[in-house]
Amino acid sequence: MAESSARARRGALGFAPTRDAAAAGPGSIGVAEAYAWCGRLARSHYENFTVASWLMPRAMRPHMHAIYAYARIADDFADEERSLARLDDWERGLDAAFAGAPQHPVFVALAETVRRFDLPREPFADLLRAFRSDVNFAGFETLEELLGYTRYSANPVGRLTLYLFGYRDAERQRLSDLVCSGLQLANFWQDVAVDFAKGRIYFPRREMARFGVTREALGAGRVGAEFVALMRDEIAIARAMLREGAGLARAVDRRLARDVLMFAGGGIRILRAIEDAGYDVFRARPKLGKRDYLALGWDAIRGRIAD
Repeated sequence: MAESSARARRGALGFAPTRDAAAAGPGSIGVAEAYAWCGRLARSHYENFTVASWLMPRAMRPHMHAIYAYARIADDFADEERSLARLDDWERGLDAAFAGAPQHPVFVALAETVRRFDLPREPFADLLRAFRSDVNFAGFETLEELLGYTRYSANPVGRLTLYLFGYRDAERQRLSDLVCSGLQLANFWQDVAVDFAKGRIYFPRREMARFGVTREALGAGRVGAEFVALMRDEIAIARAMLREGAGLARAVDRRLARDVLMFAGGGIRILRAIEDAGYDVFRARPKLGKRDYLALGWDAIRGRIAD
């Protein structure tokens, strides 16, 4: 059912991202229509945070939508279809886009964004590396291994965003990496129950052993002292990363700074929601509401993030 629903969602947007896309041939869709297609996909899929918020300059949103659509569809190939073949086919589409011969709407839009902003191929390929590891998920032994995963699964999007705004230096990339990895960790701890149902545990095995948390306890949804201690430790790490990474807002212009604060502050609010729920992520998924998003926007406009 998951596979069919994913296909139906993408098909409803007017173009199914499968191997059949190659049959469409180059030039079958215009650039403006391709960006519109990516925008519909971005608006139709729920995420904790909109990839291009209402605070981002309107002219930049289509380019962010193209990057999002590329990652979203590849993620669905990994999560919904668990298909390495689909990911390989998607990478061939990426190569075609960089060669100037895009066929799928996502790659038609992406090729224009790549050309206009001189984007490198590496971040796009890094995302596929993470998605391939999701198909044959093996978990992580240490925190360093987990952060090695987020280096490919989350950080490329932040770096691509910096490229769009003309930033290519190592220090800004480091701060962006902290925001992206910190937010991904917050999402992991928010979704412990959801991920367990998919056969995935993102807690490093050594950390679970250190706090006495077992796979069986996670499966039973037990929120004992051991689980709370583990969550407090992991939340502290994510919060520290987000707070340090938020310093990026002081190193970029106002057009981008507000979105940096939205993402970093949103991750911190997710962590607080987990704490407010008594760390019980099994009974109900801690999430943000409309008031939270309004507060995030207001804080970002004022140039700050919540504690």
